[in-house]
Amino acid sequence: MRLRQNIEEVARDIPDYMGFIFHPGSPRFAGNILQTEVTAALSDQIRKTGVFVNASTQYIDETCKKYKLNTVQLHGIETPQQCREFKELGYEVIKTFSLKNKEDIEQTSAYSQNCDFFLFDTLTIKHGGSGKKFDWSVLSGATIERPFFLSGGIEEADAETILNDIPVQPYAIDINSRFETHPGIKNAEAVGRFIKTIRGQEF
Repeated sequence: MRLRQNIEEVARDIPDYMGFIFHPGSPRFAGNILQTEVTAALSDQIRKTGVFVNASTQYIDETCKKYKLNTVQLHGIETPQQCREFKELGYEVIKTFSLKNKEDIEQTSAYSQNCDFFLFDTLTIKHGGSGKKFDWSVLSGATIERPFFLSGGIEEADAETILNDIPVQPYAIDINSRFETHPGIKNAEAVGRFIKTIRGQEF
């Protein structure tokens, strides 16, 4: 997310996390648009999350301090040591893995002591935001050493499947492109309905 009005609209439903992408190659790049006073004003109930791809520790730390972010989501080939550095700096760390098959889950073991959460996404040439569905069956019977976020082309109609039919229940759901009207602009009403469904709330 990156525009004040859209951020404020989505924030009314108090999502557990709100992401801001700081990868210059992304059409959702927030760095030249996002205002510091907007993130500073968000409820403490919302984990403000910076999304980065193969960025330096210094750049990530400076960006998080500028926008008062408390979580980093690492979406590139960051090392376990770099994840550890962010934990030592006091950030909550989400490490993303793009999975094609069950064997790919093995790569997560080296990170299990160096981050707080995993995030599983579809393997594409892009760094997320492709809208391509993640094959949830890959997780069936897998040993996953950290609570994980489920991502990859999730849309509003997937809520019931996520609640009832996924082989391993995720810690959280990462939604993005299927809830957008334009890159970086969320359909706040659809996001709100999805949140309420996942939380078992009445509309």
